[in-house]
Amino acid sequence: MKKILLILLVLPFSIQLSVAQNLKRADHLFEKRAYPDAAELFLNEEPKTQEVLEKLGDCYYFNTKMDQAAPWYKILLQKYEEKVDPTYLFRYSQSLKGIKNFSEADKWFKKYNDKKQLVDAKNLETLPFIESLNAKVKNQYTVQKLSINSKYSDFGPAYFGDKVVFTSARNGGKLYVWNNQPYLDLYQADNKNADLTNVIPFSKTINTKVHESSAVFTKDRKTMYFTRNNVEGKKKVTQLKIYKAQFVNNEWTNITDLSFNSDQYSVEHPALSPDEKQLYFASDMPGTLGSFDIFMVDINADETYGTPKNLGSKINTAQREQFPFVSSENILYFASDGHFGMGGLDIFKSKVSDETFSSPTNLSDVINSNLDDFAFIVDEENGTGYFSSNRNGGMGDDDIYRFEQEKNYYVHGFVKNMNTSELLPETLVTLFDGNNNVINEMIVGDDAAYYFEIEKNKNYKIKGSKKLFNPSEIKFSTNEKGNVNKDILLLLESYDDAERAIVTDKDKTQIKINPIYFDFDKSNVRPDAAIELKNVIAIMKKYPAMIVEIGAHADYRGSDSYNLILSEKRAKSVLDYLVNQGISENNIRSVGYGETMPINECTKENICTEEGYSLNRRCEFLILY
Repeated sequence: MKKILLILLVLPFSIQLSVAQNLKRADHLFEKRAYPDAAELFLNEEPKTQEVLEKLGDCYYFNTKMDQAAPWYKILLQKYEEKVDPTYLFRYSQSLKGIKNFSEADKWFKKYNDKKQLVDAKNLETLPFIESLNAKVKNQYTVQKLSINSKYSDFGPAYFGDKVVFTSARNGGKLYVWNNQPYLDLYQADNKNADLTNVIPFSKTINTKVHESSAVFTKDRKTMYFTRNNVEGKKKVTQLKIYKAQFVNNEWTNITDLSFNSDQYSVEHPALSPDEKQLYFASDMPGTLGSFDIFMVDINADETYGTPKNLGSKINTAQREQFPFVSSENILYFASDGHFGMGGLDIFKSKVSDETFSSPTNLSDVINSNLDDFAFIVDEENGTGYFSSNRNGGMGDDDIYRFEQEKNYYVHGFVKNMNTSELLPETLVTLFDGNNNVINEMIVGDDAAYYFEIEKNKNYKIKGSKKLFNPSEIKFSTNEKGNVNKDILLLLESYDDAERAIVTDKDKTQIKINPIYFDFDKSNVRPDAAIELKNVIAIMKKYPAMIVEIGAHADYRGSDSYNLILSEKRAKSVLDYLVNQGISENNIRSVGYGETMPINECTKENICTEEGYSLNRRCEFLILY
């Protein structure tokens, strides 16, 4: 009887110990990113706590098995919506897109935005989903699958002369615990006849027993950059690094990892700028906005590297940005699941100008699917290229697709000072359609160059706007062939060059008129002031984009607080007068400065004549824009 009691007492403890060991093992596999094995253990875990549900959904999400991730995220949010990190609302939304439940995905994406208080919610417009997604797509794509795809992952194409080098798990060797696929190697194929043929391993000196992927080559084909993971087994979690190799005596050699690699984070997916002076890459290094961000680093003349720069919030989001590619026309293509898209990773493009970037544009529902689409490259001269996707209907986990695109048309040019011909950096250049709707805009960099994609048979207007300059507008049209003056020079004239009454002194640009004074302790506009204000009104009507600050002042007689209120009344009185004369209130700011900015020595200590005091009871017109 005692033995039976002992067994009954020990049995629950043994079960608890077994359950605890099972969870510990599952957590260990999850941390090692062995997601398939971790998922099997989490499935047997009871009760399914918030943490278990999160990790169970993640095991499938990180391997793009959205049909299996979505049900677990749904249970998670049904039980713990108020407790979970907003990231899980985002992942559930992406999972729903992965099974083409777009309406439900939008609901959870809006909840995610509300919880994170992100401005991206504005992208969820009243347009139908696909129409909204394709709103800025101007040239249509046609897509075809390639015959070289295997039953394993094939992705990451790169141009290599008349060949294409790509990544594949087709070697059939040791399995990688993340996804139970063989390790990745680089392969090359002939790029002929709208297909890739004659696939062979790329190089024995490059391919090793660990992962190699995502190569890029210099134009002379003597230098390559590629991704490889750090030595297996030395670290709890393997990280990816970018390596450089040189082609010497018909062999790839001098293989070195780059100076900004680390065992603490991943550096991956190299891409070169057209002049090969910058290297773009993806990383989760410190300083990212979220998961993986895209960075750029200078390649110095002595073959050293500068400090990596994050491309900023125009490109990067709180989610993943990976697989950059920069075309010969200096357009950045990249994959993201943080910008508005179909679901999973979508491919976007952004024009690069002097290290500034235009707003990313989704490449449409033809290039992008509801799953992962990434690793886009393009030959702009021929309008063809390749990208990778794990969309339904492929041969393996990832496949390479070829696309053709209708020819792109562009308008570009520079912004200069009309009188000096100097470049005007930081000018806002805006492209409008024939109905005066904004299509795109950018702030030009130090090279003062702008660049926009346009369509054939359209009417456009392009406008340059800069602080203290009169805006410049030019209308143009394209014909059936898309022909347009592709080098439209925008000339802006500064206000102080255009008008004698506008003067710049000590970094302040003002409309100079005879002084406007106020009676002692009064704020009304005097008749003599009204005469002078006609000149201000004439200038502001001539330049309707001009924004002016009315700065009113008081003399030292009276208390500080009283004089501040009095000067504010004077400024408001002048503002009302200008508005009554037809000037838009949107173009005027009124500010009272009290007694803080005298123009003479008439202070509380220095008693002046009435004329001296009156000089400080004045009004000035500072041009803000």
